[in-house]
Amino acid sequence: MRKAEIDFILTTMLESFGNVSDLNLTVDKPLQVESSGVLTSVPITPQIEKLTPFQTEIFALNLMGTDRRLCENLVREGSCDSSYHLAGKARFRVNIFSQKNCYSIVMRRLSTSVPTIGHLNLPDVFFKMGKELNGLILVTGATGSGKSTTLAALLNEVNENKSIHVVTLEDPVEFVHIHKKATFNQRELGTDFDSFASGLRAALRQAPKVILVGEMRDRETVEIGLSAAETGHLVMSTLHTVDAGQTINRIVGMFDKDEEVQVRTRLADTIRWIVGQRLLPRVGGGRVAALEVMGANLRVKDTILNGESEGKTFYEIISGSRTFGMQTFDQSILDLYKDGKVTEETAMNYCSRKAIVSRGIDVLKSSRGEKTTDIEDLALDAEYGDEDDKFKKMKRRM
Repeated sequence: MRKAEIDFILTTMLESFGNVSDLNLTVDKPLQVESSGVLTSVPITPQIEKLTPFQTEIFALNLMGTDRRLCENLVREGSCDSSYHLAGKARFRVNIFSQKNCYSIVMRRLSTSVPTIGHLNLPDVFFKMGKELNGLILVTGATGSGKSTTLAALLNEVNENKSIHVVTLEDPVEFVHIHKKATFNQRELGTDFDSFASGLRAALRQAPKVILVGEMRDRETVEIGLSAAETGHLVMSTLHTVDAGQTINRIVGMFDKDEEVQVRTRLADTIRWIVGQRLLPRVGGGRVAALEVMGANLRVKDTILNGESEGKTFYEIISGSRTFGMQTFDQSILDLYKDGKVTEETAMNYCSRKAIVSRGIDVLKSSRGEKTTDIEDLALDAEYGDEDDKFKKMKRRM
């Protein structure tokens, strides 16, 4: 199988449906694409009913090319990450991994244009994030929830307004930023540096004002990131956590118990914003992002230092600080429901606290004059009252 054949198959998969986000090649399954969150088979001539182990292996070898590092990682660690460019069509983030003695491939489509805060319909508070001079901004969420896209929009805001040096450490480079006001140096894991920790350590000697770290994967990376944030750099990164509270706990949990107080103190001093993301099915097709946003105020810093307690949780602090640009997932989801972007079922499935969202939906329905319950034709039981009076009379006679 030659590159021209690989490119023909990828092009066919890419153009098979609208809004394709991922290409999936798995043994004993046909070619598949993920469109609007749904995995769908791709028709191709000649038709491939089921991929064989030989076909996926040949496909993987072609994607890796002559890169020995990728081959070594695949054999030693069971998976490897790379990128692939389909000329004139798209760029992909590629993950090749072994399963049941076969190879599978997942290719995430990367945007060819850098998104903006306005284009993504992000809240206005994101413009404020782009003006931060130092500290730590974390974007969290599950794989495929759009964390890299949000960070790219933040970096674009910096690029539009600040004449500074920006260094990015990515795996792989996803959005290529052209030089506007800022000067960008984008480095790729495996090609330009061997680990996020070593790349971040080197970045401190490259005189950047903003550092993007693709992912805070381990304690060493977190520690160097905190040091960079403490020494006047603005550090942006991602974590695979579900909300702001779990993000703090996850970072603290990377360190030993006797280091907890020190780590909490450093986090309280350096955290500027934590943004959580979830992608929800949109009414009419596609997906829409629900966002949790937590900024650093006195109550947040105190809770980071001393931990959550009854009546003083991150959820309660965020929900009560909406005037400062903060919002919980539930508040964001209720806004999406109010605007008609998600259904009631979707809102209930993706929310954090079902009781709160259920009450919020009932309030919205009531304000629209809609029914809030399916229970109808309620009436007083008059006979029950008559029977009660008879019982009281009989009791008096006794």
